Amino acid sequence: MSDGSLSERERLVYSAKLAEQAERYDEMVESMKALCKLDSGELSIEERNLLSVGYKNVIGARRASWRILSSIEDKERAKSNEANSGQIKTYRSKVENELTSICEEILAILDNHLIVDSASDESKVFYYKMKGDYYRYLAEFLQQEDRSKVAGQANDAYAEATKIACNSAPDAGLPPTHPIRLGLALNYSVFHFEIQNKPTEACALAKQAFDDAIAELDTLSEESYKDSTLIMQLLRDNLTLWTSDINDTEEGGEGDQ
Repeated sequence: MSDGSLSERERLVYSAKLAEQAERYDEMVESMKALCKLDSGELSIEERNLLSVGYKNVIGARRASWRILSSIEDKERAKSNEANSGQIKTYRSKVENELTSICEEILAILDNHLIVDSASDESKVFYYKMKGDYYRYLAEFLQQEDRSKVAGQANDAYAEATKIACNSAPDAGLPPTHPIRLGLALNYSVFHFEIQNKPTEACALAKQAFDDAIAELDTLSEESYKDSTLIMQLLRDNLTLWTSDINDTEEGGEGDQ
């Protein structure tokens, strides 16, 4: 019979869920970071998702700030307002330091605590995809050699996730309709388009993932139906947008989004 007390792992999960409900994502991340460092076995699906949601919100707020500041800076520079653009640049640098710190933190957790040989294929795909995502976020604002380096690391992580997800051996890999495999294809294709400036590769990857999932739609499980079909819709939306973008460029139109 239980004495009603929570284990440290249970306490941290509850703390993370409480912080999520209160929309205090920095504290949610702290709880999940502590849980990962317990090294007390593979994370459950719920724990994995709590980690992902926490960091996605923490990094998402800074990414949005960076985009807004960059846009304002461009406008001030266009008006030759050096005083204002200088101040914005300093502020943007502060946000970039925060982005770097968050990315380095989760990448270290992934490498040191979560990407282990004993992890299931599903977990490995999830974590390698996450690793690709956070290197991609670094590539969004880093310059020249640093950008090239993290873009290469993002590509390696996405490629490894894809290799594991698409393993056709018995009891290995993930089905084409699995939301994690579809989410990986979505993010990897976005990486090709936005970071690598390879629209043709982005479209090919997105189309392949969409077509493979359509071909096996009857195998889609009820519990993942909503998630999988939503990601398939996003893949199709991107394909429509990117194909139009490629055609406009070939016809001498605007190539930028």
